[in-house]
Amino acid sequence: MENIIIVIAGIVFFLIGIIRLSSSAKNLINARIKQYVKYIIAKPLYGLFTGIISTVMFQSSSASIVLTIGLVSAGLITFFDSLAIILGADIGTTLTVQFVVWHFTEISPLIISAGGLLWLIGKAKWKILGEIVFYFGLMFFGLELVSKSLEPLKESTVLMEMFKQAQHPWIGLLMGIVVTGIVQASAIPISIIVLLAHQEMISLQNAVPVIMGANIGTTVTAIFAGIVGTKSARRTAVSHLIFKSVGIIFCFIFMPQFIFVLKNLTGNLPQQIALAHFLLNLVIVFLFIFLLSPFTAIMKKIMPGEDEAVSLWPEYLDEKDVVNPQRALDNVYNEIRRQMNLVHKMYLLGISELKEREGKGRGNKLFYLDKIVINTREEIVKYLQRISSRNLSEKYSKKIFAYTAVTNDIASIGNHALCIGKLAIQKAQGRVKFSQCGENDLQEIVNLVSSNFEDAEFIIKEPGLPPVIVPLRIRVFQ
Repeated sequence: MENIIIVIAGIVFFLIGIIRLSSSAKNLINARIKQYVKYIIAKPLYGLFTGIISTVMFQSSSASIVLTIGLVSAGLITFFDSLAIILGADIGTTLTVQFVVWHFTEISPLIISAGGLLWLIGKAKWKILGEIVFYFGLMFFGLELVSKSLEPLKESTVLMEMFKQAQHPWIGLLMGIVVTGIVQASAIPISIIVLLAHQEMISLQNAVPVIMGANIGTTVTAIFAGIVGTKSARRTAVSHLIFKSVGIIFCFIFMPQFIFVLKNLTGNLPQQIALAHFLLNLVIVFLFIFLLSPFTAIMKKIMPGEDEAVSLWPEYLDEKDVVNPQRALDNVYNEIRRQMNLVHKMYLLGISELKEREGKGRGNKLFYLDKIVINTREEIVKYLQRISSRNLSEKYSKKIFAYTAVTNDIASIGNHALCIGKLAIQKAQGRVKFSQCGENDLQEIVNLVSSNFEDAEFIIKEPGLPPVIVPLRIRVFQ
């Protein structure tokens, strides 16, 4: 009984480590992800390597794939772009098992100590790095507890009988699916199999079906994430399941040959298990990486429908036009109009949500539009700075100052619209209902603000934008 409790504690430590490691890694990269997302999806091969690297950082393919689905839902990447990243994530997750084969579990206390010390005394990014190292060590410390607790279990006739029952491939496959579906991490059952192999408690024939089942079970997290996402996000989640299923069916058909290859590659059983995990996912990559375009077309026919895509990136700021101040400033003017339209849409969404009794869950869309508005402001300011680096006339210089102020003001309005959305969420969660008097007051405020929005949009459409913006702002606050 004591050993079983320690095994459970070890698994809990592993789960805490993997969840916190993923969260810390996201904090390290989230701030800059939008700057590099254009480059990581330029070619499927780049996406493949991005998936591998991100999963090595997170030590969880589920975390990488859920992040990818989030990027698809946000419109940062397309459904097609996401497929190569998913394939790479499935390769990257095999490294965790390889670490177990290399006995990283034995040096886990040293990793925890080094990471904890850096976390305590470090500053800024070093502090985050120390946190990542600490949780990385905690993962393997949990597995070390499991390993130590498994040694006495070799004498358990009940446990050994259970493993004999699991010799049937379908039972092993089902075990892998169920366990991974519950713990949301394929690394746990496969790592435990490696630890059992170290204790000579399992054979390769028993282990391979469990590995295959674990690879199917790991798609559960992505499917849950896809359900609440856009149509493209749901396609991405289902594609992950299809990738895994096709690869596993292929390897299942050629199971004897697959096991023969593993035995000829190495005589070490734990290494054979790690290689089985790696080669299975490598087969999946080779089956699909060159067929992503036709696969995308097929999936769009099976799951039709297009999302209302609003790009995070500016639509009018052409870098080639920076050498021509007039054309460049015209681009900025058009982008400011787009930014104003987005803010107006945010306001309408927030008010609509506030008026609903139960709320319709438009919060995610509102937060995404706010990100677009903020990013647009940042990109406009950078673009204006590049224009201002040239010798400009007084007329153009004044326009640069005016447009900088306007884009900042629009972003500020967007922030107020976001606050309305947050209040709407609180209202829905607290099941708050306005009185009739409150409803009337709200409608009066809405009419006034809507009128100001119309004035602001009219002014932005007019050439005399800069001189009139200050009187408008005074009117808004009267």
